[in-house]
Order: sequence, then C-alpha cells, then structure tokens
Amino acid sequence: MPEEIDFSGAPLCVVGNLNRDVKLHGVPVSSALLSDGETTVAGLTETIGGGGANSACAAAALGGRVRFVGKAGCDALAERLRQALARHGVQAHLACHPDCPTGTTIALGYRSGQRHFLSRLPNNESLTFEDLDLSALDGCGHLLRADVWFSRAMLEDGNRRLLAEARHRGLATSLDINFDPHWNCAPASVIAERKQLLRAVLPLVDLAHGNVRELCEFTDSLDLDSALGKLADWGVKAVVVHLGARGAGYFAAGSLTIEPPDLASEPVHAAGTGDVLSICMILLHARSGLTIPEKLRLANRVVREFMEGRRTMIPTI
Repeated sequence: MPEEIDFSGAPLCVVGNLNRDVKLHGVPVSSALLSDGETTVAGLTETIGGGGANSACAAAALGGRVRFVGKAGCDALAERLRQALARHGVQAHLACHPDCPTGTTIALGYRSGQRHFLSRLPNNESLTFEDLDLSALDGCGHLLRADVWFSRAMLEDGNRRLLAEARHRGLATSLDINFDPHWNCAPASVIAERKQLLRAVLPLVDLAHGNVRELCEFTDSLDLDSALGKLADWGVKAVVVHLGARGAGYFAAGSLTIEPPDLASEPVHAAGTGDVLSICMILLHARSGLTIPEKLRLANRVVREFMEGRRTMIPTI
C-alpha cells in the first residue's frame, strides 16, 4: 500500500447543502437544558456546514479538484461561506436568492459523546433542479449528490434529472443515503412515500453511501445483509458502508469486503468520519491500480489522521 496517497484526478462535483454550523462542545446532559436558565459549555466553533459543503471541503483538503453546487441567500452569511469555500480550494456554483435566507445549524455536542442538531435551512429546503448550474459537471469524473432528503422538489424529480444528466455526460455517480429528519416525526405513510421517491433513482447510482442504521432504516431491513441485498435489487452497483468501530465496508456483486479501523490515538474529532471515508472512496473510485481492500485501508488511514487532528477538513468561517 502506498505511503503517500494521491487523490488527484478528474474533478469531483458535489451537489448538496450549504449552511453555517455553530458547534457547541462539552454540553452537559441535563434536564436543565429544557428549562429556563443558562448553561456554560466547554467550547464553540463556527464552521461551514451542510453535508455537501463539508464533503466538498474534505475532498479539497485531500488534494482533489472540487466544484460545489448549491443554493444560498443574498446575505452576508452566504458571502462568508462562499469566501471560506474559495479559501479552502472549492469552486462554488451558488444560486443566490433574496427570498430564502442562508441557513444555520446549532450542533449540540454532549459530554456523553452523543449529538443533537437544531436547524433552520430555508435555502437548502428550497433547492430545485433549475437552481443547479450544470456547467459545473463539465469535465468532471464523479458526481456526489448529498443531503438528498431536505428539498421536496429535488426528492420528487430533481435528483433523478441530476443523476441522469451526470450519467449522460459520462460521470460516475454517488448518493449519500443519510438520515431523513422526517423519520423521527412524520406519519408512516409520508415516510414510506419519501423512501420510495429516493429508491426510484437508485438504478442511476454507482455508489451508495451510509452507515448501518441509515441503510437499514431506508430499506426497512432488520440487518445489514438484508439492506445491502435490497439496494442491489433496486439497482445500486456498489455500497460504501460506514461501520464505525468495525471499520469500513464495500459491497458489490453480492460480496461485502470489510477492513478493520486504523485506530486513532488520542482522537480529537469524532463527527464527520463517515463523510471523510466516503470522500476517500469516491476520489479513489477510478483508480484501477488499487484493489478494494487497499482503497478501504487508505481511506481508514485518512480517517485516523482526521480523528487525530492531523488533517484539517472543515474550514472555520
């Protein structure tokens, strides 16, 4: 396995969410958070947010050429985010609209290690296919569609049109099957309809990405093997599986390859490791000189370096 990892290649286009993340660290787990009062936390950072924007920044940090396509408001926050993307090496193609303010997520990082997100994302929720600057696909080798659940218009038809356009231009395609916020609160009929809308585009997907919980929930499966089988039946060519403490997996042609984690010493980052893993596998997707186990081991090495604070992936604003 090479000592130096070359992630350069054809440009990657990422379509997804862009917003501000305000991250609170060391939040105590206490019922007092639900009552009037004030709670002191260990720290606060303000960074670029959104799964798509974070993935684009991670790819640029690894040396990839990256274009990000999304939507923002016509406000000062949008300009700060655009400048942060540019400083980090990401070429931004943003549709800016005055009637949808740029959103913010408050990320509560509890001392227990669990997290909770409070979000208001009007720009991302109003994204449509017509907002997308398709010139960003020119010359690219791979499209990543992230944050697939947030925009109803994209879920209904925009995702299909985008993936079909990428396929028409000869790009490989990735789809991040992350957690749908509706799974926590919507009626069962609404959840089922939303899942079916996304399942319909899977024949246009080369690589699906997700953790075990997300993949099982999306496929209505009790275990990972069943989930992977359903994804293959629905048309996905391969799946990058985030296995947490078990490492990383790659499922294709009915077989799941697993590589154990490259354990971090004194980790300083825990969130975002799945996105980093997926970006590594996307950037290595066209590297025919590497086997799947080698690609997984390289990705696990990068994840370890990120967790140890040796790689800066997400820029502050």
